[in-house]
Amino acid sequence: MKRNLHVLALMTAGWLGVMGYVLTVQSQAGAAPAPARGQAPAPAANAPAPGGGRGNQAPGTEEGLAQFELRCSSCHNNPALDLVPSANAVREMTPERILESVMTGSMKTYADGLNDPTKRRIAEFMAGRPLGSSKAGNASTMPNKCANNPAMGNLAPGAGWNGWSPDPSNTRLQTAAAAGLTAAQVPRLKLKWAFGFPTGESSNAQPTVVAGRVFVGSDNGYIYSLDAATGCVYWSFEGGGIIRGALSVGPVTGQGTTRFAVYFGDGHANVFAVDAQNGKLLWKAKADSHWVARITSAPKLYNGKLFVPVSSSEEFRSGIATYPCCTSRGSVVAYDANNGKVLWKAWVTDQPKAYKVQSNGVVLYGPAGGAVWNTPTVDPVRNAIYFSTGDATAVPAPLTTDGVMAVDINTGKNLWAYQADANDIFMGGCGTPTSGEQCPNPNGPDLDIANSPILKSLPGGKRVLIVGTKRGHVIALDPDNNGAVLYRVLASTGAPAPTTPPAGGGRGGGGGTIVWGGAADDQNVYYGAGGAGLTALKLGTGEKVWAFAPPTGAGNLGAAPTLIPGVAFQGSGNGRLFAVSTTDGKQLWEFNTAQEFSTVNKVSAHGGQIASSGAVVSGGMLFIGSGYAISSAASGGNVLLAFAVE
Repeated sequence: MKRNLHVLALMTAGWLGVMGYVLTVQSQAGAAPAPARGQAPAPAANAPAPGGGRGNQAPGTEEGLAQFELRCSSCHNNPALDLVPSANAVREMTPERILESVMTGSMKTYADGLNDPTKRRIAEFMAGRPLGSSKAGNASTMPNKCANNPAMGNLAPGAGWNGWSPDPSNTRLQTAAAAGLTAAQVPRLKLKWAFGFPTGESSNAQPTVVAGRVFVGSDNGYIYSLDAATGCVYWSFEGGGIIRGALSVGPVTGQGTTRFAVYFGDGHANVFAVDAQNGKLLWKAKADSHWVARITSAPKLYNGKLFVPVSSSEEFRSGIATYPCCTSRGSVVAYDANNGKVLWKAWVTDQPKAYKVQSNGVVLYGPAGGAVWNTPTVDPVRNAIYFSTGDATAVPAPLTTDGVMAVDINTGKNLWAYQADANDIFMGGCGTPTSGEQCPNPNGPDLDIANSPILKSLPGGKRVLIVGTKRGHVIALDPDNNGAVLYRVLASTGAPAPTTPPAGGGRGGGGGTIVWGGAADDQNVYYGAGGAGLTALKLGTGEKVWAFAPPTGAGNLGAAPTLIPGVAFQGSGNGRLFAVSTTDGKQLWEFNTAQEFSTVNKVSAHGGQIASSGAVVSGGMLFIGSGYAISSAASGGNVLLAFAVE
């Protein structure tokens, strides 16, 4: 009898798990509540871990998610099981508590067959931070605490580097006055100090520099306030999950004596506002309740409103047969920056609905996807914000995926949408023995646009909104004509780009690969286009001006470039940071960040890949984080570097 009950549990595990999703999705739409909870079903079938070990991946990447979806999701995402904590509840636990449960506790049986590094990855993915980070990351134990904490000065307009870009248009162009650094001085840049993130494995978050202070987040769940000149630490704040995006700093009212707040989001889709002076929490909000919703980009702060982009981890392994794919969808949430009140939420896709029941009883949903991986761009002329969108993760692929959306800045109402590539449905975990019927054919080709649109005015007043794609296409849209296409060219050549994706999946197109961002001055737009190098194209036409190819062995150039007058700074896949003349593309300076560093806080630290965020220039200094380890092939690191002219 006991064996029969066990077999029945195995047979119904997938169905019970997805019924939780059915009821959750229906209840969000106002349907009946879930039934009473029952006993947890047996674990999913045993399967090897992707890669078989820890590798260089950061917390929040594919390995831990894949195993959780395969072995744990049918229980922890089932609200009918009252003895099982929800996936969201598990994500609020520390990695140590999760690991203990998996290694020796109630979840040990479900993890049978997994090696210890993979078990650690499950714990770190669900917690969204490395093991040991809570204890090690606090600034109170660091030897480089600042001797005092003087009151911050006013945030002068045009000074510092605040958020993803120092301007609402996301040009990533620093003015000469704010930079305090000239092209002639760049070859004399020398390392001034280094700060190590305790237990950090992937240095993703771009620093923000205002009022003589550096504000930066880490994958260890902490943000830090440092003195820009010396690297001494004023304070730390423990949010709890990985922080990948830049922080934004601005005035705040209604919070007692607090004058300025630091705003950021984390890997659990939480949004925080903390006192910029002392790190005290002012407010906290949840941007999205989906269990793998997350915030990977900097929010945009503008006129008392905070615009927060929401992405997701769901597509990483959503092709597993036991997973009810897919229910997450990208969005931008607007908050009152003073108190965290939601003003509006703009979704990329419609509410997902059940469209199929697989042969194993698992319910499938669509539409879904359209993650927003980038910081929104503000257009005061049109009273709009613009943001790029990712691929679909379920059928059908909405016209708002793989493109650019424009919404009203006050209401979030959709004004127009442009789609760069249609019918792109992508999910990880397909083409394997554990794949389900949700897997598309072809799968992908995964062409989501992850970079912020750049808004610029041309001579004569014509305006352009420019983005880059994973196919290496640079697309200029007309923001004053509902996003009409002005040109679409290959980043590598400036020649017209094909609008139809290559047959049989894949990206192709011969234009390189543009993922994380671009920069623009009054003449050109610049993109790190992977193997195509750093390219400069004319703003008005897309005509190629020059391309910088790094020295042999320096890796691809995929990080977002940073501009000061006459200079573009560009990071590489093996940790090199280059300075290039914007006049002719000639190299001016180079520094290898992929090495060990002595740090001001005595934390063992090293650099690695520079592949997402770029450098920041302010007050005569240059700052950059090194060690972006989001994929298994990446080289991780945990260091923030500060340079000044010798």
